[in-house]
Amino acid sequence: MFAHGRVEDQVGDEAWLRALLDAEAALARACARGGVMGAADAEAIAAVCVPERFDAGAIGRAAAASGNPVVPLVRELTRAVGGDAARHVHYGATSQDIMDTAAVLVSRRAAAVIRSDADALCEVLAVLTERHRSTLMPGRTLLQQALPTTFGLVAAGWLEAVGGASARLGASAELPAQLGGAAGTLASLGEAGPRVAAAFADELGLAEPALPWHTDRGRVAELAGALARLCGAVGKAAGDIVLLAQTEVGEVVEAGGSGVGGSSTLPHKRNPVAAVSARAGAAQAPGLAATLFAAQVQEHQRAAGAWQSEWVPLTQLLRVTGSAVAWLRASVERLEARPERMRANLGLTGGLPLAERVTTDLAPELGRLAAHDLVKAACAESVDSGRRLVDVLAERLAGRRTAAQLAALLDPAGYLGAADAFVDRALSAHRSRARTVTEERR
Repeated sequence: MFAHGRVEDQVGDEAWLRALLDAEAALARACARGGVMGAADAEAIAAVCVPERFDAGAIGRAAAASGNPVVPLVRELTRAVGGDAARHVHYGATSQDIMDTAAVLVSRRAAAVIRSDADALCEVLAVLTERHRSTLMPGRTLLQQALPTTFGLVAAGWLEAVGGASARLGASAELPAQLGGAAGTLASLGEAGPRVAAAFADELGLAEPALPWHTDRGRVAELAGALARLCGAVGKAAGDIVLLAQTEVGEVVEAGGSGVGGSSTLPHKRNPVAAVSARAGAAQAPGLAATLFAAQVQEHQRAAGAWQSEWVPLTQLLRVTGSAVAWLRASVERLEARPERMRANLGLTGGLPLAERVTTDLAPELGRLAAHDLVKAACAESVDSGRRLVDVLAERLAGRRTAAQLAALLDPAGYLGAADAFVDRALSAHRSRARTVTEERR
């Protein structure tokens, strides 16, 4: 449930090992470019930085003795390189440089997959939005029917939230490389330090920061916030789907096919399991993000515990975000709207959701407050007596409005405000974001 889709391949132990080795290979080549080691030694080191040559589990177990996995990895890497080049392994760096840079690579790679899935989800949502731009349904506030809306506008809201959050994630995932040495001065590299740092970032295709950010974790917090925002958008849409799929509402259904959405006990159940799974994954994001926000407070030039506390929640936040996005995409792809049920539900209250429109129509003649009080009393009588609101209003407004005029006022199709314009805006914004993504990937 919580490792659904393609993101798991980007955040597991093997993905971390690959990122750590990518950082070590880039460091060696950067040192060669900066003139502190020979190119042949750098290539000898880089050639050994292949994940298949190392045991991620063994390195992880050995990490307990040193407080991070870079120390045992460097030991194994040095042994694997051998010869004269081995003395240059991990040259000029500290463990946090490699670990932070690996975290940047893992986050960037995972975010690319998450955004790709989110973009695909948005395409499906855009189709749903356009298809149902005129499909009437009850708008609900505080879980009660309020005014009519369209299912297209509801889907447009999901589209705008997910699309905007995905775009923000793209910006937040562009973290810079990390190379500062033991205390953020690169002292062991002497005057070559800035050159090596610039080359290191360039080798990895990352930005070069103005200075090392060992204890400035604002960028990590921004990434956490972007991931949590995307989970919020996904969780909101998934929650709406779950509510709309309730038996008593029945306005949508997840058509997952045979065996999907069943119960271990009840043979009749057709649970919206993809939406449920998306919501369950998204619900974990706030706590994980909070841990990363709290970890910003770090001591002096290198932290004792706060930095290390980031690794698991960052990994899990990437995992559950990607999983939640993939599950919501599955849910929307399976989703079948039930327009006839939506319209029937609009009629459950006998026209009450359109009472505001009658008030607005009467206000120029009676004044807003008098019109409000008259319609409010008519609504109460309709509820108490079980009579249709149009009949009650026809009696109370005899001589002012005909039954036909009142019926027209209580027609939900005529009181949708700017719903159609808002759908157009959402679709236009989606197309603009899609063009930007296409240009970015060229």
